[in-house]
Amino acid sequence: MHIQIQTFTVHKRFALKISRGTTAQTTNIWVKIEQDGIEGWGEASPFSIGEQPQTTEAIARSLQAIAPLLKAIHPLERQRIDQLFAQAKLPSAARAAIDIALHDWLGKSINLPLWKLWGLERDRIVPTSVTIGINTPQGANQRVKDWLGKGTIESPLQDIQALKVKLGSPEGIEADQAMFEAVQEAAPNIAQISVDANGGWTVETALKMAHWLSDRKVTYIEQPLPKGQETELTKLFYLSPLPIFVDESCFTSRSIPSLCDRVHGINIKLMKSGGLSEALRMIHVAKANDLKVMFGCYSDSALMNSAIAQLSPLADYLDLDSHLNLIDDPFIGASFQNGRVIPSDRPGIGVTLRRQSC
Repeated sequence: MHIQIQTFTVHKRFALKISRGTTAQTTNIWVKIEQDGIEGWGEASPFSIGEQPQTTEAIARSLQAIAPLLKAIHPLERQRIDQLFAQAKLPSAARAAIDIALHDWLGKSINLPLWKLWGLERDRIVPTSVTIGINTPQGANQRVKDWLGKGTIESPLQDIQALKVKLGSPEGIEADQAMFEAVQEAAPNIAQISVDANGGWTVETALKMAHWLSDRKVTYIEQPLPKGQETELTKLFYLSPLPIFVDESCFTSRSIPSLCDRVHGINIKLMKSGGLSEALRMIHVAKANDLKVMFGCYSDSALMNSAIAQLSPLADYLDLDSHLNLIDDPFIGASFQNGRVIPSDRPGIGVTLRRQSC
């Protein structure tokens, strides 16, 4: 198969601030594989958690290095490809880009969308949350109004049914509480609100916030403690009135067994997992251990979110809003309907190009 690698930069409508920093734009990588006159598309986006940051430059170098080795391999030879990935120690983001492209190629080769190939039902897809980054109470209140179409900035969305609120402010839990109350004030009709601290709390502050947030009908808390403090999650698991999910603490299916006795659910992201193949494995391992499953994203375009949306009928919660916050997304894929990101009937991952070039 022939592989092409191309970078493209996307800009956020609203910059996103979390406990680790702020993101306003990213440069992602578009991967195309070609075999037998059929193209498969994939994407990689940079992220900073893990043993070392996976930068755009590092991901591109890895893809450029492995492309010649894949030239003599057919997209259907997955065991050979997986063995090559392992030998090359390919970073998870680079693996994900190729894996998504291979799945897209497969779906196009048989003229079926992946969700249909896997026998899934789109009417089981739950609403996706829209993320509100760390802000002042006034800023957070305005941001919610903007998303709901009641603010000063025109929103591209309608029928938002769920919000995710980023907490873990460096200014402490008093700032978190003030911001959260401002969000609730602006969204009195949103029943599903979750919280993500991105590792910004200690055990003590997490427990205090769990009880405070429980009184305000929050659905669950995501990544309350920093990655590396997984042993401390046990105390939260037994004492928190709210379910505990992890994101940064769970990369692949190998992460799950050690988390089963201390969390209620995991956040699966294609950049961490290394693609759809491992994401599907993670879903099965998690559900076999009675864990809930959610899907999340980084600064991903419609290409990436349309790919993971193929598996959305299997998810308990969804946070696939990154492409909805882009002002220059070069791709068109899954549609936003009734608060849900719905994959199309087009074959593969169902993505087309919005314009002629990235």
